[in-house]
Amino acid sequence: MTIVDGSPPAVFAAVADPHRWRLLTELARSDRRVGELTELIGKPQNLVSYHLAELRNVGLVSARRSSADGRDVYYRADLERCRDLLAAAGDALHPGIRLASPAPPPEPARRRPTRVLFLCTGNSARSQMAEALLIERSGHTVDARSAGSHPKPLHPNAVRVMAERGIDIAGNTTKHLRSVARTRFDRVITLCDKVREVCPELPGPVTTAHWSLPDPAIDGATDEATYPAFRAAADDLETRIDLLVAELVARPTERSSHER
Repeated sequence: MTIVDGSPPAVFAAVADPHRWRLLTELARSDRRVGELTELIGKPQNLVSYHLAELRNVGLVSARRSSADGRDVYYRADLERCRDLLAAAGDALHPGIRLASPAPPPEPARRRPTRVLFLCTGNSARSQMAEALLIERSGHTVDARSAGSHPKPLHPNAVRVMAERGIDIAGNTTKHLRSVARTRFDRVITLCDKVREVCPELPGPVTTAHWSLPDPAIDGATDEATYPAFRAAADDLETRIDLLVAELVARPTERSSHER
């Protein structure tokens, strides 16, 4: 990045406002609706919407319509773009402070592995892929599980896209969320806008988050027709899972706050 007129990189202006920084940090933890963000930062909706628009203008935040209620919009922080823009800003200031991705520290010893639960409606695609990816990307150091509010048979496209990534989930079974209701989890992540509304209270302190992913399985469509949507969902999950693994390594003791 070359700065011709001496102006600072746009990312600095975008995040310098404390309200925008607070919004970005909240969205880094979980996808949120405007009403939730309004409550979290204690500011009126028109101000929150204005700052969200500013963050969207520089590509730090994206939005998608809720699958549960089309009148709602879920906002999400694009953490990869945040990383790239901050790295470019450091390089623009001085090449000696160019940001590089450090090697992750070794996993600290624990009495038990971190337990993460992924929930969606059918437990046939998104949550199954997320479970498998977290186990694989964490080097089997995270106890990842999945369940659904209305389980359906495992979708063949979920098996196919995971096989492309060298992960075999063909023998997985789908489970009802009642089957994990008594299990103590450190994190619960909902992947479906509909199931987020019916997610039960789970025992113990648990950190919750929502990843608003569209259902890649379209009713009435052939497996071949929906396959691109499954690949897109798997790509999105890989990005989010890699960030989650980095967070779990960096903050191994954070197992208490509710974020729902």
